[in-house]
Amino acid sequence: MRSKTFLIAAGLVSILALLSGCAKAPQESIDAAKAAVDAAKEAEADRYLADQFNAAQDSLNAAMAELEAQNSKFALTRNYDRAKALFESAVAAANAAKDGVAAKKEEVKAEAQNLMAQAQTAVEETKNLLAKAPKGKEGKEALEQMQAELSGAEAAITEATSAIDSGDFMTARDKLNAALEKANSLNQELADAISKKSMLSKKM
Repeated sequence: MRSKTFLIAAGLVSILALLSGCAKAPQESIDAAKAAVDAAKEAEADRYLADQFNAAQDSLNAAMAELEAQNSKFALTRNYDRAKALFESAVAAANAAKDGVAAKKEEVKAEAQNLMAQAQTAVEETKNLLAKAPKGKEGKEALEQMQAELSGAEAAITEATSAIDSGDFMTARDKLNAALEKANSLNQELADAISKKSMLSKKM
């Protein structure tokens, strides 16, 4: 009886020894990867360096999928080496994205400031052309529409100025691009109208 009890106890000890030697989920790597991706997002890497941030997020997602795949296996067959490597890759990519944000922001800021000057110049040109545009009855509605569109461009410039002041250079750049495009479009349309009016006047 004692011999049987001993064998059972020995068997349990062997099982426990095997289980204790099973691969364990790399919790430190999991926490580090999640923290690094969160820090990169906090630094706005998802906006200013979207490709790099997405690469980090993809690595994290792949690591989590591999982790779940291993967790679903029998304890003795689990291997977290690939998951750990993916978590480490996510950390490296996230840190690189976060570290690159400051330089990218300065680059976008410079673009926004350059666009600001161009947009303001284009808007002033639009105002001058509106003053010279034909004022016939048939063109009144069109001019009123252009004036409304010009006001929209001016509002975008004002909003962009506030965005630059608050450090949101990406939003400022987008608004200024839109304002410049609108002003340039209006300028071309007005210049064509003025040119046609001038040609008609000469023929008369």
